[in-house]
Amino acid sequence: MSIPSELIGSVPRSPELLSAIAEHGAGRLSAAAFAEARQRAVQDTIAQLEALGSPVVTDGDQTKPSAYTYPVVGADNVSPGGVVLPFADGHQRQLPVLTSGPFRYQVHAEQYLRAAQKFATVPVKQSVVSPSLLSLLYPPAGVSGYSHTQYMEDLIAGAEADIRGCLDAGAHVVQLELTEARLALKLDPSGGVLHEFVELNNMVLARFGAAERARIGVHTDPGADQGSTHSLDIDYAELLPELFRLTVGSFYLSLANEADPERVLRMVADQLPSEGRVFVGVTDPNDPVVESAEQVRDRVLNAARHLPVERLGTCDDSGFASFADDLSVSRETAFAKIRARLEGTALAAEALGV
Repeated sequence: MSIPSELIGSVPRSPELLSAIAEHGAGRLSAAAFAEARQRAVQDTIAQLEALGSPVVTDGDQTKPSAYTYPVVGADNVSPGGVVLPFADGHQRQLPVLTSGPFRYQVHAEQYLRAAQKFATVPVKQSVVSPSLLSLLYPPAGVSGYSHTQYMEDLIAGAEADIRGCLDAGAHVVQLELTEARLALKLDPSGGVLHEFVELNNMVLARFGAAERARIGVHTDPGADQGSTHSLDIDYAELLPELFRLTVGSFYLSLANEADPERVLRMVADQLPSEGRVFVGVTDPNDPVVESAEQVRDRVLNAARHLPVERLGTCDDSGFASFADDLSVSRETAFAKIRARLEGTALAAEALGV
């Protein structure tokens, strides 16, 4: 497509997979049968995305428990009871907490990427959890015999390996999930925590060359879970100066859910780094109403009035199910919204003559 269009990552898990997860958890489904169900879910997701004409696909996070905790699945040195992510409707998500050292990635995103590539005929992108979010797993009280300094060294090395494995495996883009950025400003209005997050992420990014960083992007949103957000009330004006310090090749910005997207676009245009592409959100996964292709077209045309079209892309505001148990959006609705994004982006490109 002349204007690139990409999904952020997750789509609701298939009904068959949700049933298999429950059956396997209850001990009524063998590991082999569970693995087959997971593979079928990935294959079906990619087939549906390609049938819609998606020029870039993901595995829809079908086999991830969540977009944020996959590195510690199976770890014996974490427990429940970590940092709480509070959502506007009152529900919460809670991260695990490290109980002993050392910290090691148990699962790398490369395995999800390679599984998806077996079925895809178009480029595959891979989302990874940001180092800054994983930094929250270290408890404020510390860990006996394992200092925060040691933890950060292990975290940075693990995050580099997570990203590099995907790049080496041929990922079209490796996308850092930075949902905690706006939430950091809500919890710490001084901006100190967000500044530390950006510094940490840039420490990891500094381990990559310019050509590699061109294939790394960052996605930020105000949260999307069970139809709610955690930080939509935080102004982009507070976020953008720090966000644009990240040394990445692409920025994926939620925009469809903003009350005044025109104002945000003006700020983005004023602060846009000298290099890099901006993907603007044109569909809202938290809204059950499916956007029309014409609505998407108009949102893209509006963005093109502020941003150079050669540096413009489109995306959904966020993933449709960052947590496996989020059933607030149906699988059918997610694919309908993706179709609207693709068709609307194509209409905008035609209107712009690109």
